[in-house]
Amino acid sequence: MPLLDHFHPPLDRTHPWRSFQGTWAVGIARLLNGGVLPEGFYAVPFLDSDGPVEIDVATVGDFAGAVPSGDSTGAALWTPSEPRSVVAVEWDIGDGARVEIMSDDGDPPLAAAIELVSPGNKDRPRTREAFAAKCADYLRRGCGLVVVDTVTTRRADLSADLWAVLGIEGGLDNAGPLTAVSYRSTGRNGDGRLLAWPSPLAVGQPLPTLPLWLGAEVAVPLDLEASHSAACVDLRIRA
Repeated sequence: MPLLDHFHPPLDRTHPWRSFQGTWAVGIARLLNGGVLPEGFYAVPFLDSDGPVEIDVATVGDFAGAVPSGDSTGAALWTPSEPRSVVAVEWDIGDGARVEIMSDDGDPPLAAAIELVSPGNKDRPRTREAFAAKCADYLRRGCGLVVVDTVTTRRADLSADLWAVLGIEGGLDNAGPLTAVSYRSTGRNGDGRLLAWPSPLAVGQPLPTLPLWLGAEVAVPLDLEASHSAACVDLRIRA
């Protein structure tokens, strides 16, 4: 099924982007775990929250009042002084869906990540910089990365923001407001290299298959068209 627009009518009402991207992330993980990933790797989908967890102020007050003035030995608890500075700040909360590919070798270490871009990742310079910094961190750690941007309500070029965070001059060819890009980092320090496989996207057109790098020499095909179609089937969306 070709790329659909979940940011404008009618799908923004019947199947809004958040519900679809969550389902798409599950579809990507199911596809990868169904035989694409080699032995020793597995994919896990995540849907980030669009806001902070709210704490009941009354509950906090009750808890604070219940704190004893000393421990079981009778020693007084240490009370810090009042803060010298209190300023208002708007915390940037993760917003969007992603799939992480893990290796079952120990911890487990992260091998690669697939980021499905949300409108919140593109709406302001600060959120674009935060998203670019997260992507840059994946690459600095040697992880493979695929960024899929299907947001039709924002025109920002996130690949340019990633370029800026990494201190790379110029831009990425074939990048635009709707793009899927696979990245692979090699080397370190002065010998570092960033390899990219960009593919422009368009509403109504099929999605590409991109390389998903799990290591320096290991890549598997990431069939975005197959996972996108599977999500449409799961949500009963007709072409």
